[in-house]
Amino acid sequence: MNRSKFILVFLLFYTSMIFSQNRKKDTLDPEVIQVVRPYSPTVSDAFKIKTNPQIDSIKINKKKEVEYHINSVPVASTFTPAKGRPKTVKREPKEFIYNNYLKVGYGNFLTPLVELFTHYNFSKYNDFGGFIKYQSSEGEIDKIILNDHYSDLNVDLFFKQSERYFDWKITGGFANNLVNWYGLPEEITFQQSVIKSITEKQSYGTIYFGGDVEFFDALVHDGNIKFTRFFDSHNSTENHLDLNGNVAFPVWNDLKMDSYFSLEFLNGTFENNFQQTEQIEYNYFNIGFSPNFTFLQDNLTINAGANLYYSFTNSDNEESKFYIYPNISASYKVIEESLIAYAGVIGDLNQNTYQEFVKENPFVSPTLYIKRSSKQYEAYFGVKGKWGSNISFNTKISYGNENDKALYKLNNSTTNGKNTVDKGYTAGNSFNVVYDDIQTINAFAEVIFDFDKNLKLGGNIVFNHYSLDAEKEAWNLPILKATLLAKYKRKKWYAGADIYFASERKDELIIDPSNEVYEITNDAYFDVNLSGGYYINDRWSAFLNLNNILSNNYQKYTNFKVQGFQFMAGATYKFDFK
Repeated sequence: MNRSKFILVFLLFYTSMIFSQNRKKDTLDPEVIQVVRPYSPTVSDAFKIKTNPQIDSIKINKKKEVEYHINSVPVASTFTPAKGRPKTVKREPKEFIYNNYLKVGYGNFLTPLVELFTHYNFSKYNDFGGFIKYQSSEGEIDKIILNDHYSDLNVDLFFKQSERYFDWKITGGFANNLVNWYGLPEEITFQQSVIKSITEKQSYGTIYFGGDVEFFDALVHDGNIKFTRFFDSHNSTENHLDLNGNVAFPVWNDLKMDSYFSLEFLNGTFENNFQQTEQIEYNYFNIGFSPNFTFLQDNLTINAGANLYYSFTNSDNEESKFYIYPNISASYKVIEESLIAYAGVIGDLNQNTYQEFVKENPFVSPTLYIKRSSKQYEAYFGVKGKWGSNISFNTKISYGNENDKALYKLNNSTTNGKNTVDKGYTAGNSFNVVYDDIQTINAFAEVIFDFDKNLKLGGNIVFNHYSLDAEKEAWNLPILKATLLAKYKRKKWYAGADIYFASERKDELIIDPSNEVYEITNDAYFDVNLSGGYYINDRWSAFLNLNNILSNNYQKYTNFKVQGFQFMAGATYKFDFK
C-alpha cells in the first residue's frame, strides 16, 4: 500500500471513531456568570501582516502607447458671416460746472433779490472768492399799523491755500440787517398820538474775520479761530472770540485720545435795561477740554469721553464755575447698514450771545441779560437704517435736563394805549429772554423715500414735553413740529415742495400801569411752499418760488404776523472768468 492510500484509510477510520462516540450530558451550571474584568483589546492583539507586497513600479509607470487617426471630411456650407458693427452706448451729455453765478429775482410786496457767488484760482493750490446776498421787502402785512419792511445784506469773503502738509483758510465779512418792532398787541387799543411816538426801527451790524487750518497725518488735526463784533442802532455792542482745536494724543500702542480744546471770550454792553435805570454789562471767559476715546469691535462702536469747562465771569448775579458733562455714545450694527441701534448720554455748556438771540428772534429788545445755558445731560436711544434700497429711516427718543434754558417772552407794555412811550420796543411789541430749569422729553422720527435719481420724498416729526421749574409755560415753544419735503428733477426742469407745521404756543402780556395780565395762545399753523425752475441752457436758468400758499398771516412769535401769499421769479446766470 503506497503512502496516499495509507493516509486515506487512516482518515476514514478516525472519522468513524468520532461519530461512534456517545455524547455526554452538559454539566455546566446554568447560574449567571459575572464578568469581573471586561475584555479590552490592545493594539498588540491585532493581527499584523508580516510581509509587504512587492509592486513592480516599472510596469506601472510605463506609458501605454495610443494610436489615433483623423479623417478629414469636407462639409458643404452656405453660411456667410455678416460684418461686425460697433455697439454705441447712449450717454447723457456731461454737465459743465461753472465756478460763478449771479441770481436776480423780484416778487410781490416789492421784494428784490440779488445773489452773487464768485471765486478765482491764482494757481491750483489756492482759491479766492466771496458771496454777496441782498434781499428786502416793504412788508405790507394786513392790519399792521407800524412800518414792517425789512432788508438783509450779507457779504462773505475767503482765501484758501494748500501747502504740502496742511491747508489753511482766511475768512471775513460783514452784514447789515434792518427790522421793525411792528407787532403791537391786540389787547391794547392805541391812540394815534401813541402810535406816532413809537420809533419801531432797529438795525443790526456784524463784522467778522477768522481762519482755520487742517493738518495731514499729524497729531494736531485742525483748528479754527473767529472774532465777531456785533452791534445795533441802540448803542448795544458785543465782542465774541472763539478758538477751537482738535488734537490726538497717543495713549498706548495704536490707541489715541481725540481731544478738543476751546477758548471763548464774550464781552458785551447794553445801554440800558428795560426799566431804563442802569446799563447792562456781561463778560465771560470759558476754557474747554473734551477728551474722547473710540473703541471698535466687530459691529460695535463706543465713544467714551467727557466735556470739561471752567467759566470765568464778573457779570451781575453770575459766578465763575467748573462744569463737567458726560459724552458717551454707542452704536451697534444689528443688520449691517440696514439696521443700526444707537444710544448715548451727552451734556454741554452753551454760551448764549446777543447775536444768536437776534438770529433766532430779531424782535428781541436791546435790554437782555446774557447768561450761560447748561445742559446737564441728555440720554437718548434710537434706531436708524434702510428698508430696501429706497427707504431710509431714523427714530430717537430722549430725556434731558437743562439749567437756564433761554425762552422768548413778551416784554411788558409800559403804555395802556393812552400814554406815549420813550423807546420803540416798550409797547408790548418786543421780546425779553427769560431763563428756567427745564426737563424735556423728546421724540423724533424721520423717513426718506428715495425712489430714483429724479424723485425724493421725506418728512420728520418732533414731539416735546416740557417740565419747568419757575415759569408757567415754555414760552413760544411748540409741542409738536412736522416737516414734509419733496424734490423732483428732470433734464431741463426741477420742482420742489415743503410743508411746515407747528402746534400752538403760549405767551403772556403784562401791562405795567394797570398790572393787567393777558394769557395768549398763538394758533397752530401750516406753511406750504412750492419752488421750481427751468434750465434754458448750460448758463441760463429761470426760477419761480411760491411761499405761504395758504396765505395765512400766522404768528411764529406773538403779535408778529408774517406776510401772506408770496411769489418771486427770476433768473440765474453761470459764468467763468477763464
